[in-house]
Amino acid sequence: MGRMRGFAGFPAGKLHQIRVPEPFFTDLLPLIDDLAELKLTLYCLWQLSLQKRDIRYLRRSDLEADERLLASLAATGRPGPAALSNAIERAVARGTLLRVLVQREGAPQEEWLFMNTARSRDLVSRAQRGELADLESILAPDTTARLHVERPNIFVLYEQNIGVLQPLIADELREAERTYPPDWIEDAFREAARLNKRNWRYVLAILERWATEGKDDGIAGRDSAEARRRRYIPDEYAGLIEH
Repeated sequence: MGRMRGFAGFPAGKLHQIRVPEPFFTDLLPLIDDLAELKLTLYCLWQLSLQKRDIRYLRRSDLEADERLLASLAATGRPGPAALSNAIERAVARGTLLRVLVQREGAPQEEWLFMNTARSRDLVSRAQRGELADLESILAPDTTARLHVERPNIFVLYEQNIGVLQPLIADELREAERTYPPDWIEDAFREAARLNKRNWRYVLAILERWATEGKDDGIAGRDSAEARRRRYIPDEYAGLIEH
């Protein structure tokens, strides 16, 4: 283990103050269970507070170029770029950040990150519909922006609904992500959680049943919890999942 570095304390004199919304402490902080995600969230709050422009956002390329941020994330045990990528995916999946992809003619696609505020949600929603008037001050005339409708990565869904990801299950999750539509996967995790069956085999059983019999969103709402539970458990899994 490396030697712990000390902090000399805040310097004397007037310091720039950063306002952190109260819901960060009351609602968001209890949900964040990953150190890199927490560091990134605080970093974004800091950087966005320094901006003076009317529309505040961060470019992913700028985050990737910030050596201080990467060094901070590397302290969590993963290489800085990998830790940053994972932290962004988790923050977007959780709903802390909103992601917009910006495509300029003849240029690589850019990734912009907005804090999930009421103003940003409205802006991103209108950008998705092609209403870009509010973005004209920062977008060139030949630029289009669209919302990247981000479905939570299946690994994040697993960790949020079941528990710590085990290496042995990772290949199964990747195979499921290749096999089933993203909205099916999200709905299957949600259905399993609603029935208090936080078990990957149960989630997979739901997906397999939908693939075989079809997915009818109306049926689940009319069935009792017990009926849905019975319907989603294949015979070969019954003994494993019942307990």
